[in-house]
Amino acid sequence: MTARLGLGTYRCRDVAGAAAMAVRAGADWIDTAPNYAEGQAEQQLALVVPGTPGVKVSTKVGFLSAVTCDRAVRAGVITASEAEENYCLTPRFIAWQVSRSQRILGREPETVFLHNPEHGSMSAELKIQRVYEGFGALEQAAQEGRIRAYGVATWSGFSHGLFDVPQLLELAVKAGGRGHHFRAVQLPLSIVNLAPIAQALDGAGVLVDAAAAGLDVLASAPLHGGTVQEMVTPELAELIRPGSCPATAGLAVVASAPGVGRILLSTDSAQHWAQAVAAVEQHPAMSPDRLRRVVDVLGT
Repeated sequence: MTARLGLGTYRCRDVAGAAAMAVRAGADWIDTAPNYAEGQAEQQLALVVPGTPGVKVSTKVGFLSAVTCDRAVRAGVITASEAEENYCLTPRFIAWQVSRSQRILGREPETVFLHNPEHGSMSAELKIQRVYEGFGALEQAAQEGRIRAYGVATWSGFSHGLFDVPQLLELAVKAGGRGHHFRAVQLPLSIVNLAPIAQALDGAGVLVDAAAAGLDVLASAPLHGGTVQEMVTPELAELIRPGSCPATAGLAVVASAPGVGRILLSTDSAQHWAQAVAAVEQHPAMSPDRLRRVVDVLGT
C-alpha cells in the first residue's frame, strides 16, 4: 500500500487558505471537525470544498464549540448538563450535527467520525454503549444518503484498551447489519506513538486488524505538534531515509507503517506540503527490516 497525504485542519491557523493550498497541490482528502478553528473550521472549508467534487471531506461529531453548544441547546438537542460538558454523542445530537455539518459544508461528508469516544469519566461499559448508539445514528444518516460512511477518530481508545477493531466491527454489525457503513479509523501515529507500528510489524494490533477488515486507516498527528522534529537526530534521519530532514524522516516512518492509507498533515505552507508529498508519496516505503530497526532504536 502507498500512503497518501491529506490535509488535517486541527492546527491550521487559516483553514480556508490551507485547504485552497492543498487542493491546488493535488490533495484529495481534507479532515476537519465542527470544533476546530474556534468552531469556524467547517464554515471556512465551505469557501473551498463545494466546488471540488474530487476532494473527499471528513468531519466529526462529539466536541461542542461555543456556537454549536448554544444552538444545540436552543434547538433542544442537548441538555444543560451536556452543554456544560462541551461534549455529546447522543443519537439526537449526532443526527442534528450531521445535518448541520452537511448544510455548512455545502456538500455530503465522505466520512463522519465519532470524535474521541473515550472522552469523559463514565465507565468503559457506558462508553462502549455510547459508541454503539452513535453507530446507530450514523447508520441512519448513511441510509438516508446524508453521509457516505462513518468511523472512529480516537486519541487513546485503542492504546488504552477501551476498544479494538474487532469489537468496533461487532458494534457496527449490531447497529447496521452486514451491510454497515463503518469504513474508517483515525488514530495518532508518529515516532512518538510507535506502539501500533511495532505491533503491526509483529502481525498484530489495530493496523493489522483494520487492514484485514478493509477499513481505511488515517494517521493523525504524524509530527506530534513539532515534537518529532525535535526528536529526530541527524543520525536517526540517515537511518530512516538518507538525506532527509527531521520532518520528512518522521513522515517516512508513518508512511511505511503497514496498513496506513492516509496521513493527515496540518500545515498552511505550500513549501512544507510539497516536502511532505515528496516524503510520503514519491519515495518507496521503508522495508520492514529498516522500519523495525528504527522502532528498536526509538523503543515504544
